[in-house]
Amino acid sequence: MATDVKELMAKVGKIKILTNRLVDDRLSGDYHSSFKGQGVEFDEVRPYTPGDDVRSIDWNVTARTGAPFIKRYSEERELTVLFMVDVSGSQSYGSCGRSKMQLAAELTALLALTARRNQDKIGLVLFSDKIVKYIPPRKGRDSVMRLVREVLAAEDEAEGGTDFAMALKFLNGVQKRKAVVFLVSDFMAGDLHDENSSVPRLLRAASRHHDVICVDVSDPAESELPDAGLVELEDPETGVMRLVDTSSPLVRRLFAETAREENERLRRFFRRNAIDNASVATDKPYIDTIRALFRRRGRK
Repeated sequence: MATDVKELMAKVGKIKILTNRLVDDRLSGDYHSSFKGQGVEFDEVRPYTPGDDVRSIDWNVTARTGAPFIKRYSEERELTVLFMVDVSGSQSYGSCGRSKMQLAAELTALLALTARRNQDKIGLVLFSDKIVKYIPPRKGRDSVMRLVREVLAAEDEAEGGTDFAMALKFLNGVQKRKAVVFLVSDFMAGDLHDENSSVPRLLRAASRHHDVICVDVSDPAESELPDAGLVELEDPETGVMRLVDTSSPLVRRLFAETAREENERLRRFFRRNAIDNASVATDKPYIDTIRALFRRRGRK
């Protein structure tokens, strides 16, 4: 057990070093302009200067001083950022030196460190076909690495399918005020695309109340089979085993086509429901993808 804890802390340490290098002033600035505050609040009064909007004049102060003053407002900046991370069985897969769960932990660290720089509160929901862990949003220097530690620790117990409906209902129950919600998953659960299920409706409802960003994580082996002869493949969401002849060009082509179709269905779902999303993969750097997401949102 002690060895497991040491290994876990070593992984957390590596992610901390990696993401600390990536979080710079430029990324922090892009984040700040990408996510708006909850409104405006009164800041101070200052002397009126020609060209100021007369509607901003503070008539009480003006009357007391005998000189015109105007009210200044600042953005009420503090946000609540909630990470909802899928820790189902399929998330533990990885063919390129890191699993999708480890990638999710890195992304959580990067985004949480950026949010902390902006003085935002951060929280975490880990879910599969049940709620695995809930950490209410709060501030604090230790909060970021605790989130990362919990995501990595969940990898050893990752199993079962993904119940988006249950997770979204939980979100609506625990987070009444508007929050920025990063939903991190491989989105392999079939009911996401099924308009007869409650998932699309619940996700649309959540995105109306919260600022929802879906981050889909993938592995290249999920979209292209290698030529490795007869291989027994297991569906990590259901546990179903299947013998596949990967030496067949037809099998490999059909596998790739199915993967492309599923990916396009996911993209259409996000577009149709006006949900921001970013796609990351275990074999590629992700910092430019996150920067592009922030800038795209900032231009809206």
